[in-house]
Parts: sequence; structure tokens; C-alpha cells
Amino acid sequence: MNGEYAPEVVADLEVMVRRGLPCWALSPRTTIRLLNLSENATFGLSDPVGGCELVLRVHRVGYSSAAEIRSELAWINALRADGAVETAMPVPGSNGDLIQTLSSTTGRQARHAVAFERLAGEEPDARVGAARWFERLGALTAKMHRHAKSWRLPADFRRKRWDFSAMVGERGYWGPWRAGIGMDRRGVAVLEQALPCIAQRVEQYGADPSRFGLIHADLRLANLLVDGEQLRIIDFDDCGFSWFVYDFATAVSFIEHEPNVAELLAAWVQGYRAIAPLSAEELAVIPTFVILRRILLTAWLASHAEVPFARQFGAEYTAGTVRLAQALLDARFLN
Repeated sequence: MNGEYAPEVVADLEVMVRRGLPCWALSPRTTIRLLNLSENATFGLSDPVGGCELVLRVHRVGYSSAAEIRSELAWINALRADGAVETAMPVPGSNGDLIQTLSSTTGRQARHAVAFERLAGEEPDARVGAARWFERLGALTAKMHRHAKSWRLPADFRRKRWDFSAMVGERGYWGPWRAGIGMDRRGVAVLEQALPCIAQRVEQYGADPSRFGLIHADLRLANLLVDGEQLRIIDFDDCGFSWFVYDFATAVSFIEHEPNVAELLAAWVQGYRAIAPLSAEELAVIPTFVILRRILLTAWLASHAEVPFARQFGAEYTAGTVRLAQALLDARFLN
């Protein structure tokens, strides 16, 4: 297997993490467990000596600069200080820096790494009781947006801009959607028809500061933790500048085709409106952003094909994207 996370690369990452334990004053007895491979590699660290439990994110090479990572962490700390959401606290290394550098003994590139406190909770179920948590998520999303609109960005703040071009343009961050796994000529034809329609709607909607600003940009279920009655939001790695209502589109990532998405949208809107206004025009454009996000994720799966998660969805997800794009064109999606 080739790619960012070929088996030999993952094995090297585990060695890098082991060698980097002193960066967080963790003992050699610390157990290391690979939790997830996605954009980055995430490890669980458990030190029986001091009882420390951390989640360590080892960054993909070349995706986020140190300045971008520091900006993400600055927003996380500002959100925590404001009480907008409950999210994992970034944990500095022994040298006081939130970003550590892990080196390889095999000649591969060094990687940025960030440690977070380990929070209790489980990913919510997409099909059982999900509406309850989407209502809660809507309220938390509104709180994050309210915070973002009032927060004064640090002078050195750097995060990606998730606009139409960055998502599905010729130089999209996650590669060409035409490379989607199993994409055929019919699929290309449907998306070539849908994307100009989406672009027109997005342009008409506009990017006024009341509609476009700093958002989480990846509120999918895997980044939510349910602990009793508490809903926590984690993983701000994709946070950046985009449309505020796009955050709902990210919340239904990989489940856009499920029959309960309309119910989830209604619950999310109810929760959001309990905190902040959401106009009819904003509500009307959400289905368009859901399909835009779906096309973006189709490109992501293709450009990250070595990740088990991508292989799990594969060509079936691409075919579903084409069906949903056609439904949007036919005014049958979330209508």
C-alpha cells in the first residue's frame, strides 16, 4: 500500500511517538494505542506512573503549518475561556510549547504533534436518538458562531479559507472530485451539471461577515462526544473561514444519504434558533451546502485512499454523491 499511511509509515509513527514521550514528561511505561488514521494520525497515551491520559495528534506532512496549528489552538483556548463549548484542552510539552516536533529515525520528515486532555464520551449513534443530540449540537454551533463573530483574531492568526474554489476548484485542498473512487462518465456528467448550479447559489448567497467567518468545519459524528447528558466537540483541525451554515453540512458528513437527515436538520435548526437567529434564506441554502460538502468528501476519500476509513466507503459513496447531486438538481433533496 502506498500513501501517507502505508503500514511502514504507521510503524515509524509509533516509534516517533515512543521516542517523543519525554516531550510531555511521560514515562517509558506509557502505553501507546493508535486511535485513528484520517487527515492525521491520532494516538492514545496512558502513563501508569503519573496517571496521565492524553490524546496525541501527529500531523500529516504538509497539510497544516505551525502557524495554522497555533491559530487553531488559540481559538480552542478562547472558546474554552468563554465557555462557548466544552472541548479538549491542549496540553503543552515540558518546554511550555503546545506544538512539539517528532523526528524519524528512518529519514522520513519530522512531524508536528499536539497533545490534548482525554475527555470521556462516545460518538453519538447516527440512527438512534440522533435528533436529540443534533438539537444540542445546533445550540453549541450557534454559540461557537456567536463567539467567532465577536472574537478579535490575533494578528498572526492563520487558517484555511473553505470557499467554493478551495473545496472543488482546480486546486482544491483535497484534490479533484473527478478522481472519486469509482467515478464514471455518467457521474462526471451529473456533477458537471450540479456544480455550476451550486456555484450560482453560493455566489448569490454571498460571503457577508454575517454569513461567512470562522467555523469548526468538521462537526461530523466522529468529532462529537456524548457523556451522559453532556455533548462535547473535539478536533478543530479543519477549522477555518467559511459559511456559518456550512457547519450543518459538516455535521452530516458521510450520512447525507440517510433517511433521517431531514429530521436531523430540523432538530439542529431548533437548537440553533434557541441561541441565535437563522433566517429563511440561510435555511434554504443548507441543502446546497450539504451537497457541496458531499462532493468535497468524495474528493477527500480519493486523495486519502490509503486510509481504512476511505476504503470502507469507496465507490459506493461516490455513487451516492451522484444520486444526491441529481436529487438536488431535481429539487428533491431535503425538500
